[in-house]
Amino acid sequence: MIAHSAKTTRQDGLVGPAPVSSDTEAMVRRASRPLRIAVGIASAGRPSILLETVNYLAGLPDQPQRLIVCVPGIDDAAGLADRLDVEIIIGSRGLTSQRNSIIRASAADTDVLIFLDDDFIPAATFLSRMAAVFSAKSDVAIATGEVLADGILDGGLDMSKALQVLHSAGEGSERVSDVYNAYGCNMAVRLAPVLEHALAFDEQLPLYGWLEDVDFSRSIAHYGRSVRVEGAYGVHLGVRSGRQPGRRLGYSQVANPVHLIRKGTMSKGRAIAQIGRNILANASGIVLNDHLVDRWGRLNGNLLALTDLLAGRVSPSRILEFGNPPSRAPWPPIATKRR
Repeated sequence: MIAHSAKTTRQDGLVGPAPVSSDTEAMVRRASRPLRIAVGIASAGRPSILLETVNYLAGLPDQPQRLIVCVPGIDDAAGLADRLDVEIIIGSRGLTSQRNSIIRASAADTDVLIFLDDDFIPAATFLSRMAAVFSAKSDVAIATGEVLADGILDGGLDMSKALQVLHSAGEGSERVSDVYNAYGCNMAVRLAPVLEHALAFDEQLPLYGWLEDVDFSRSIAHYGRSVRVEGAYGVHLGVRSGRQPGRRLGYSQVANPVHLIRKGTMSKGRAIAQIGRNILANASGIVLNDHLVDRWGRLNGNLLALTDLLAGRVSPSRILEFGNPPSRAPWPPIATKRR
């Protein structure tokens, strides 16, 4: 059940179901009008970060017709409930489930839905750059911007650093190039093929939804191009709080690629390479005494997933059964609950 905040507003003339018609006149009208853009943010357990990002977005010169925030509980959106420029909806916890709730909420009156992480800081021209690409190139189904700095790689960034990076960036090129998948922290999606073909984020990828961006990108790629838009700048803060524990993520680093192989949205070679890189990164991180992330927990999860794979019971949803182990031993506990 989706619960809309009572304090919701939309610009005049932008509300109401989009007409569904195949006649030429209706198609011309839709092609000639400006695209209706919505921004969707799924968040959980990080109200202060979410509030900071929404405040930043509200001050940009480029504004979407709708800004939709999906949280599992109203406390996750503290400070936003009384805002007239934000729509708050309540959805089941989990990135994929919350993003599906945003799709349903925006379906009636949105052409392009831009998913942003709650810690992704777009440049002032990000929305207009994306809108221009979708307007000019009808074959584009999904697009991702140019990430100038990513805190996931180096322990996290703060807002002041993000603004410094954005302010020092030039205009950038306007080149559009094909990519295998969009990056989940910023994904612009044309909703027409999503609705026509009943596409959705895979809710079998629970919680943080590791590789949900690859899975969704490859699903929609059957109906249009997946591209990277240079000059559509942004900075991903990569804030650590609210992310799933190391052991859970480590398990997902193996189980989720296996799941995508079975679905056909990731090739076996690419998935094996992905799994290998993850395990190598976690093992080398332990050797190099990397304190930025829980390498012991991740490696524990990696090895537990490999054990389950050999036993024929590996599943992305298994992470719901456990958290981090109390010890730093990298090998999975002997007494492991089985489904």
